[in-house]
Amino acid sequence: MSVSERLPDTTPTDAVGANSLADEAREVRHQKRVLLVWDAPNLDMGLGAILGGRPTAAYRPRFDALGRWLLGRTAELSGTSGVRLEPEATVFTNIASGSADVVRPWVEALRNVGFAVFAKPKIDEDSDVDADMLDHIALRARDGGLAGIMVASADGQAFREPLEDIAATGVPVQVLGFREHASWAVASEILEFVDLEDIPGVFREPLPRVSLESLPDEGAWLQPFRPLSALLIGRQGVQ
Repeated sequence: MSVSERLPDTTPTDAVGANSLADEAREVRHQKRVLLVWDAPNLDMGLGAILGGRPTAAYRPRFDALGRWLLGRTAELSGTSGVRLEPEATVFTNIASGSADVVRPWVEALRNVGFAVFAKPKIDEDSDVDADMLDHIALRARDGGLAGIMVASADGQAFREPLEDIAATGVPVQVLGFREHASWAVASEILEFVDLEDIPGVFREPLPRVSLESLPDEGAWLQPFRPLSALLIGRQGVQ
C-alpha cells in the first residue's frame, strides 16, 4: 500500500463547502442578465398627466403582467443567444416624508412579485433616483453580464445617451413608457420603444389617451400637469 493510500482525506468539510459557495457566488456574479429598470417617479408623473389626476386601481400598472412579459423577453433572448439568461427587475422610487405607511403595501407587493425595490427619501429636488438607476445600469454593463436591458422612463435627458452607448455595443435596448412623453425613444434609430399599454395585462382598462395628432372632431380637454398653486412655490426666484 502506498503512502498516499494510507493517508486519510484531510480536506476539511467546511473548506469544501466554502469552495462551493465561492463557485456559486462567481457564477451568480457572471450570470448573463436581462435587466428591467422602472423609473417610478417619472412614470407616475406621465400616467398622472394622461389621466388628469392620481390613478385609481383600474389604471395602476400591474407588475405581475410586466413580470410575465419580462420572462417572455428573457426566454426570447436566451433562444437567440443560446445562453441561459436570468431576468432581473428593479423599481426605483422616492419616499416622501410621512408617506411610508401608504407606500409600504405597494413596495411589499412588488417584492412578492419578484421585483427588487430601491427606495430613497425624497428630501429635496436633488434627491431623485436618476443617478442611482444609471449607476445600477453601469454596474451590470461593466461586469459583462448585460444581455438585454429595458428602461421604463420618459426621461431622455438622463437615459438617452447612456442607452444609445449600450445599444451601440450590440446589447438589445428597449425603452418602455408612453409614446406621448418619450418622443426621443420613439424616433430613435438605435433604441426600440415599447408602449406600456401594448404589453398584455399591464393595465386593466384602456387609458383615456388623447394626443394632438389624434384629436376627436369635437375636441378634447387637456388637463394641466400641475395646479396653478405650484407657481407659488419658489416664486421669489421666478421673474
